Amino acid sequence: MNPDFIHTYVSVDCVVFGFDAENRLNILLAQKHADNVSADSQKKLPGSLIFSNEDVDDAANRVLYELTGIKKMIQKQFKCFADPNRASNQNDINWMGNEYNQNIDRIITVAYLSLCKIDHKINSSKYDTVDWHPIDNIPELPFDHNKIIRESLIEIRKWMETDFSIIFVLLPKKFTIRQLYQLYSAVSEKTIDIKNFHKKISSFNYIIQLDEIEQNVSHRAARFYRFDPKIYKKTHNKLIK
Repeated sequence: MNPDFIHTYVSVDCVVFGFDAENRLNILLAQKHADNVSADSQKKLPGSLIFSNEDVDDAANRVLYELTGIKKMIQKQFKCFADPNRASNQNDINWMGNEYNQNIDRIITVAYLSLCKIDHKINSSKYDTVDWHPIDNIPELPFDHNKIIRESLIEIRKWMETDFSIIFVLLPKKFTIRQLYQLYSAVSEKTIDIKNFHKKISSFNYIIQLDEIEQNVSHRAARFYRFDPKIYKKTHNKLIK
């Protein structure tokens, strides 16, 4: 065997997006077990080495279930991260050794993008602490997890442009046009006039206006809408430009 061939471990890491009541895009971070370090330095993307009898997709499903307690979540494999130096930090190496009881000097990870309604009850069977973090306030994470998050934002924008229906996975079942606008703006990073956005959305027959408005709000009450996936399938190619 060529001595240049690598001997490596393979893992999955999951970037889970949610949209909170303050209309911010969030990512779900877990807390790794480590002593004598600050709370922020313990935060990480949820992930795991792949078991010998697992397919990579099965491993991602397991990680998401251990993280959230939710059996079925929308997920998408989007990139492999294999930089030889991605696990070269000594603290990260020490943590891997303690976590897996193995001397791991090279690890390749397959990254997954997942979507979760933020009001879902998170019931983790693996981590003591699981928290939502606004995308614009992510701490410095171990390994290359900050890079994975940056790449996941690029991927979710591409995903949304090819399948606009995924944006509704992050919204409540009943939502306002402003909520939809703020989520779309947060994900796409596009500057769009809200009046033009409202006009465009009004032309989509799969966004159904309801006979309900917001209650007990300090601003002018807005009307609620809902997304109809069956109608969307018939008009799948209508995207916001």
